Amino acid sequence: MNSEKLTSMIAPCGLDCSKCLAFEEGDIRKNASELKKLLGKNFSGYASRFAGMNPAFEGYAEFARLLEYLATGPCGGCRKESCLFGECRVRDCVREKGVDYCCECPQFPCEEHGLPEGLRQRWEANNLRIAE
Repeated sequence: MNSEKLTSMIAPCGLDCSKCLAFEEGDIRKNASELKKLLGKNFSGYASRFAGMNPAFEGYAEFARLLEYLATGPCGGCRKESCLFGECRVRDCVREKGVDYCCECPQFPCEEHGLPEGLRQRWEANNLRIAE
């Protein structure tokens, strides 16, 4: 994989966009799309009948709604679009600083990320790994 493709899949915070459930080129979108195709347009009728044999099928409508979302893959990645986490400042900050990743900035780590503690820890750890 070339570095441009890799950079497009790794968000500036260091998260792997290809693992995200909303990424348009991710395995989750591809597999959800394939499952949707395999189930076909009329599976809700089958699910109604199967519900008499197995109550798991009673929730098919909610499952189908989630599957539709997962199969859509609405996000092109943080480098193309805004982060799905609305408070994230990483994308804008790396653009302002002219770097690909936070670890390339002399001020890293800083408090400009806008991430909650759990994501902040991953952001810092991911960028330290990228810097190696």
